[in-house]
Amino acid sequence: MVSSAVLAGGGTAGHVNPLLAVADELRERDPDVAITVLGTANGLESELVPARGYPLRHVPRVPMPRRPSAEWVSLPGRFKAAVEAAGAVIDESRAQVVVGFGGYVSTPAYVAAHRRGVPIVIHEQNARPGLANRAGARWAARIGVTFPDTPLRGGEVTGLPLRREIAELVRARAVDARAARAAAAQELGLDAGLSTVVVTGGSLGALSLNTAVSGAVGDLLAAGAQVLHLTGKGKGDAVREELGRAVAAGTVPTALVGRYDVREYLGEMHLAYAVADLVVCRSGAGTVSELAALGIPAVYVPLPVGNGEQRLNAAPVVDAGGGLLIDDEQLSSTWVAEQVPALVADPQRLAAMASAAAGAGVRDGAQRVADLVEAAVAEQAGRG
Repeated sequence: MVSSAVLAGGGTAGHVNPLLAVADELRERDPDVAITVLGTANGLESELVPARGYPLRHVPRVPMPRRPSAEWVSLPGRFKAAVEAAGAVIDESRAQVVVGFGGYVSTPAYVAAHRRGVPIVIHEQNARPGLANRAGARWAARIGVTFPDTPLRGGEVTGLPLRREIAELVRARAVDARAARAAAAQELGLDAGLSTVVVTGGSLGALSLNTAVSGAVGDLLAAGAQVLHLTGKGKGDAVREELGRAVAAGTVPTALVGRYDVREYLGEMHLAYAVADLVVCRSGAGTVSELAALGIPAVYVPLPVGNGEQRLNAAPVVDAGGGLLIDDEQLSSTWVAEQVPALVADPQRLAAMASAAAGAGVRDGAQRVADLVEAAVAEQAGRG
């Protein structure tokens, strides 16, 4: 059993949510386990971690400069301070293991743990691993990966540890998916009896998704669908204006306007997923993993910037038949009008895609990562 663990990760929901899921699983296995979280003072973890009841200790944020600059001069000193801060927490908590999820705070935690001979367990959420986890993997006792082709030697496929709301929805749908859908539809003010398309580009939204889908509003509604379009903060007016133009042009009857629900943000995304028959979205690791775990088909539009990991994230589900993939530059209102209404109007095809997505999904990622943590601690104890 694990009596004390330090978990490192922060900055984004992609790091914090899996961390909290694993922390909850370790606590469920042993309510007396001492869990300390390393994070930054300003990241998302500064709110979410204390709210979940775990102590948060701050480590200085030390991003690696992308190009030569004055920051390189101060980098060694700042990184040394971060390693010392992480090491102090490891010592004070008498941690048996350090579990890292990537991000700025993980690298100093890995270095401090390695110097002390404390076993390291890593979870990498993306198909293409980040710098922190690539560095820490050299010393890791166990490595869990979300996707099977992630290039980390010794990685074991654990899937993504699901955040609490999604894990609860997985269980609710397994018991009675229709009841879960009806309850969510009522809370959102939607019609549980209509085929539902959810459009989301994340909290910031995605202009290309907004433009392409809203431009095909007439075709979507004519196919009998209702649309929950989450535009991203500050991007709702443009979509509402497009809807208004479609009404004025007569391509959308006034009576159907209410079936196209435009919102800038929805904090309770699990409610949207509970009613969704199809999701049009980016393909971040969290989104892909959650939709697959829930067995929801999707049209994935990878973010066109970065190192290409979003395309890799979606590949296993798409290859299994659980989704479609379209490049951002190829996405258009014409493509949406040609592809999405026909899909929504074909319940047998949607059902087959849902089954394929579920087959590619992992619903017990937190348990699998917790197993790796326990195995690393047991192995270390055996050596001692």
